[in-house]
Amino acid sequence: MRLTRENIAAVLPHRGSMCLIDEVLACDAQRLHCTSRIATQRANPMADADGRLGAACAVEYAAQAMALHQACQAMSGGTAIGTRLPRGMLAGVRELQLFVPRLDDLDADLDITVTLLSGDATAAQYALQVDAGQRAVARGRATVILSAATATATATVTGTGTEHEQAHRTAQGRQP
Repeated sequence: MRLTRENIAAVLPHRGSMCLIDEVLACDAQRLHCTSRIATQRANPMADADGRLGAACAVEYAAQAMALHQACQAMSGGTAIGTRLPRGMLAGVRELQLFVPRLDDLDADLDITVTLLSGDATAAQYALQVDAGQRAVARGRATVILSAATATATATVTGTGTEHEQAHRTAQGRQP
């Protein structure tokens, strides 16, 4: 499944320059591959006052790719393009490796691949890979809560999901 920037903007909650993905090149049940040109643009909304964009911002590019993967899966199940899905939230990042200090000085577009490692209706874990041309930029794993209300209800009812509960409280500004 290929998506253009217009299709992407219709499903991501991010607006304007915070919609970081330019094109979805491929997507299947386990993986999404996309590209972004905005990292090298001076008007990047995550850049500091001098236009520098730290490598840790690669996580946001990957998080948007994860959201797009979920949207593509919903579309393959019959949901129409442009249908907004419940907002998810990034609950944690593990084993993050950054191979460059900054994104703004890369000489190629970002090439982002996210691979679903496990998940259910409330949360998913992805492997993330961000490259610029032949250069590795970032690798790691991320956990995404797909529906904070559902995840909290599930944790409360089942007595499990401590990680979900902590992530939800943290997102609301409360201590875990």
